[in-house]
This record gives sequence, C-alpha cells and structure tokens, in this order.
Amino acid sequence: MESRGLIPLTSAFDRDYHGRYPRLRLLEEHYPVIREECDALLGAAHTWYPCRPWVGATQQAASTPPTGRLSCSSPGASSKRTAGAPCTAALLRRVPGVYTAFFSVLEPHQHLVPHWGYYKGFLRYHLGVIVPDDNARRDCYMRVNADPEVNRLRQRERIAEGAVYYWKNGEGVVFDDTYLHDARNAFDLPRVVLFLDLRKWMPWYLQWLNVICLFVAHRERSVRNIRLNARVAA
Repeated sequence: MESRGLIPLTSAFDRDYHGRYPRLRLLEEHYPVIREECDALLGAAHTWYPCRPWVGATQQAASTPPTGRLSCSSPGASSKRTAGAPCTAALLRRVPGVYTAFFSVLEPHQHLVPHWGYYKGFLRYHLGVIVPDDNARRDCYMRVNADPEVNRLRQRERIAEGAVYYWKNGEGVVFDDTYLHDARNAFDLPRVVLFLDLRKWMPWYLQWLNVICLFVAHRERSVRNIRLNARVAA
C-alpha cells in the first residue's frame, strides 16, 4: 500500500509527531519522574531481561548485566507487573495505541546489529531516559536506512548510508522499525530509552483492519510469552 501511494511513506526519523500522537507530550513533560523510576530499576539487578539475539557486543565486562530491557510492562498490565514504575505506567495508560512498553538498555561499547522489525502496523517511539553526558560527544546513536531498494533487497551492509539520530535526555523520536536500522553506545555507561510500539496512523478504512490484526496477534502464544517475559519480577 505504501509502494502504491495509498499510505504515505514514513521518513527515517519523525521529530514532528505530536500532531498525530499528541499524548506523547505527556511522557516528555514528565521526563524527570520517568527518569527517577528508571534509576531505581537500574539498581535492582533482577529486573533485567536479556535481548541478546539483536546484539553484537564489541566489549562487555563479564561482571556487567547483559544488554536488555527493564520493563514497566504494557499499559494494560496488572499492578504487580508495573510495580517498579507506577508513575510511568500510569502515564502510558493515558497514551492511546500503545501495545508494548519497556525501558530498553544498551550497555557500554555495544552495537545492536543492523536488522528489521516485523510489522508495518507499528511505529517505534524512543524517549531518551538515561543518555550519558546528554550525548555531547555524539557517541550514542541509531541509524535508519529508509531507502526502499535497500529494504526490498535486505542489504544490511548499506546501513552506513542511513540517517543518524543521536538520543538526548527527555527528547522523543518516532521511526519505522521495519526499515533497516542499528544502534551503538560507545560510552562507558549504559544508555536507556523508554521504548514503545505505537499503532500506526492510517486512513480510517485501513485502521480497523490494523486494529483487528493487532488484537489477534497479541493473543497468539509466542507474543503473549514475550510480553510475560517483559514483566518486572516479583
């Protein structure tokens, strides 16, 4: 549908997203609270869940936790699963169209290898929560290559030609994760973002189909297991 012009092609990065997703402002306006809860979770080792399949580690001390995620869980989750970040979870419940939410941690000197997401009905949102030195040296970034040919031919080696985004504390960005993308943290400290899967805006005659597809997909066993594994351990 994008190739036929029925849905506008998304750019590599969208910084002007508040028109279609106005409630994301809530997260940015309450950044200090989200940061405080995330800091507390970082101090609790049992809240880490590894995301190693996507990671190409260039350096990692054996004593450090794996690259992973600190979950505040999805907006509709039980109080048990959101106990580690109750204010963040409450804010997420006020943002429509959120299907997945967690704190994503990229450890020092690690590279998330070039890869593609799995579903065009989502857009990905990142809010910079803990970005070392507010990225003054631009050593912490992600790249997205939105070139249709690159993505059609699955040319991972062309990631260097993509657009670059440097995370900032309290700043959000939206992108289409079905485009080729990677991420790198060259700092000596972890980088943490609040990671959301948002239902993508579509014309009304397609939106209902997207809602049905997401309803069915999120009740499939493997997807349910992923969401359960993202909970904060009791």
